[in-house]
Amino acid sequence: MRTLLLLLLCCHASSPGKHSLKYFFTALSGLPDFPEFVAAAVVDENLVVHCDGSKKLIELKHDWVEKVLEKDPHHMELYSAGCYEQEPVAFQATISDFKLRLNQSGGVHILQRMSGCEWDDETGEVVGFQQYGYDGEDFMSLDLTTETWTTPKPQAVITKLRWDAEIHTIKSYKYFLTTIFPEWLKMYVAFGRSFLLRTELPSVSLLQKTPSSPVSCLATGFYPHRASLVWRKDGEELHEEVDHGEILPNHDGTFQMSVDLDVSSVTPEDWSRYDCVFQLDGVAEDIVTKLEKDRIRSNWVKPSEKTAPISAAVVLLALTLIGTAGFIVYRKTKVKPTEETVPITAAVLALTFICAAGFIVHKKKKDKRRAL
Repeated sequence: MRTLLLLLLCCHASSPGKHSLKYFFTALSGLPDFPEFVAAAVVDENLVVHCDGSKKLIELKHDWVEKVLEKDPHHMELYSAGCYEQEPVAFQATISDFKLRLNQSGGVHILQRMSGCEWDDETGEVVGFQQYGYDGEDFMSLDLTTETWTTPKPQAVITKLRWDAEIHTIKSYKYFLTTIFPEWLKMYVAFGRSFLLRTELPSVSLLQKTPSSPVSCLATGFYPHRASLVWRKDGEELHEEVDHGEILPNHDGTFQMSVDLDVSSVTPEDWSRYDCVFQLDGVAEDIVTKLEKDRIRSNWVKPSEKTAPISAAVVLLALTLIGTAGFIVYRKTKVKPTEETVPITAAVLALTFICAAGFIVHKKKKDKRRAL
């Protein structure tokens, strides 16, 4: 089962020549410190509209989105209704229904719906989709071919049958998913063409935590998200020794991805046979990064280099404290307890710590000069 995060980032990933419009509606129950309802519109994996139902706030993420709403005022009316009028109430009712079907009495629960479409600007093909996720798992999805709901949860069969009987509602969903949403998507692409159809190449780095860790090839800052990142050996793509990461969004609207290579069995002589290759849709030239030790970035430091100065300082401090303790004991045996012994003891302790601190600073400066 996919989690809600995977549902948000990965479902219906666009392929070359295709564009996507997705609406995410999220309702929470049992969590008073968080908004009960939020929604978002995403075009080609770019957030374009965000809504906070509790604040009744709709935020447009790009200037060109305003042109879309100006061209179709009804568009904005539907956003308002979906953000803080109809949908919040409907979602809380749906959560109550799901809790009843799953025999849940309390606790924190999350309901998310993803609605939208894909449009192929080359063939004109349109695919609509609508599905629900509940508490991190797939719960219900609409099959537009049969015009019925499907569910992997046996407890949700009663809800599925009831929803199947609402034929007019299903017809309305289908009309929006296959007619209205594609029209909106085409407007978004038309007005946001310079932003949505741009190309940005990434920076590619080789990273490694420790000398025995896998070498990670990280590509970040690329757009669009239709890209691939692979490790090759002698020009052939590797599959067994690698671990592919997912494509993730950056805060600036670009994307990042990584792929790890297990180098534990790679001999030093064979390193030159490996390279990491990044490919971006629409760009003919690949970015090739050779597997070379001097290209690998790491903040790893040998344990001996980190512990040696500290160990020496600890030893000196321990010896000094032992000497101080001996002096105090000696004083107590030779001098009668008076008020004068307290200042003497305090002074000796202060002097001890000053000497220890001075040694530590001196040791660090000395090691730094050696390193340089």
